Amino acid sequence: MSLVESAAQFATHPFVSPYTFEPVQACDAVRGSVELDLSLRHAGRRKLHIGYEVVGPADAPAVLVAGGISADRHVVSSAAFPQPGWWQAQAQTFDTTSLRVIAIDWIGADGALDAPIDSADQADAIAGVLDALGVRTLAAFVGCSYGAMVGLQFAANHGDRVRQLVAISGAHRAHPYASAWRALQRKIVALGQLQCAEDQGLSLARQLAILSYRTPQEFAERFAAAAVIDGPRARCASEDYLDACGSRFVERFDATAYTRLSESIDLHAVDATRIGVPTVVVAIEEDLLVPVADAYALVEQVRADTQVRVLRSKYGHDAFLKEADAIASILRPTLIDCCGEVA
Repeated sequence: MSLVESAAQFATHPFVSPYTFEPVQACDAVRGSVELDLSLRHAGRRKLHIGYEVVGPADAPAVLVAGGISADRHVVSSAAFPQPGWWQAQAQTFDTTSLRVIAIDWIGADGALDAPIDSADQADAIAGVLDALGVRTLAAFVGCSYGAMVGLQFAANHGDRVRQLVAISGAHRAHPYASAWRALQRKIVALGQLQCAEDQGLSLARQLAILSYRTPQEFAERFAAAAVIDGPRARCASEDYLDACGSRFVERFDATAYTRLSESIDLHAVDATRIGVPTVVVAIEEDLLVPVADAYALVEQVRADTQVRVLRSKYGHDAFLKEADAIASILRPTLIDCCGEVA
């Protein structure tokens, strides 16, 4: 179905402005954007352009994949878009010869929206993009970190449009300890902006975030060398790694986007008793940001079949990126159950 055809079908949807759509031909990989008229929960009604990417046959089961705040619409590579995606490690799991993988760019990811954003706003944006694409029901919504939070909101607010939810390293609320980490990161960004050193502030905020994503065990293994004198000061073994993480992030991310999407995590709260979608929750024992206890509290409230899978990983919150085989062993049977056999 072209976007023109889907616009006619969903012209009454409150989120979509049909006249903004451009027709596309059926193909295995498409990128585009949709203009949505959204009522944001903390910022009023806004016209927003949401970028999307779709890879896979038009008649295949549709799977929405969403990652952390720095993830984008490019999940896995394709012939049309051969660059590695942010979750390239799961390219075989998301077999785009038998699945239709859909992803979006987060509201606010371009830095153009300097206003509070909510994870439920992101879920509404996904619903609008699905309308534009002519996708009424997702076979599965697979979300990691912030994407898991958005997936929970989607299941609560648009539950008739998804048959299976997988929430990895994300829960129904932001944990107070994790919010404290993020609050400090935002203050570092703000201080950098006040000092006309926005890039340096964003870099330092990202470096602090890395410490919350990973674990003491990993750092003990990788950076056990003693500190050395470097000119007039001491320098510890992990600093080069952290500096590199900060520099790479500054090259591809905007300070306003970082601040607003970080806030969005802390604004996240969903009444899990409103979720009636079968849900698989994946928690990491060493995750400093999403405690396993929150995963159990979440599934106790969901009004559908639920599973909790707890993994151990020295990569902590980032395990969904680093523990490819363990994550695939959970995703593959889940996708087979809701989508049919995949290669």
